[in-house]
Amino acid sequence: MTKVIYKIVRHEDGWAYKARGTFSETFTTHEAAIVAAKRAAAEQRVPGETVGIQYETADGEWHEEVDPGTDRPETEVEDD
Repeated sequence: MTKVIYKIVRHEDGWAYKARGTFSETFTTHEAAIVAAKRAAAEQRVPGETVGIQYETADGEWHEEVDPGTDRPETEVEDD
């Protein structure tokens, strides 16, 4: 299972969280960044809908699969 870590960091003139190399928006307070990171982490764990997907591989072949929407990552918020 994949794990996504939301790390609280100083960013621009405030605070943000960073996950997989990407910064969130900047928050004016440390506490606001923590609240936002916890919300984002919780949303990441919510299962999605079962849907059919189509994709093309590098060799040009098309595939169809059913994605049950249950393969959600483990998440964590880190604050040093």
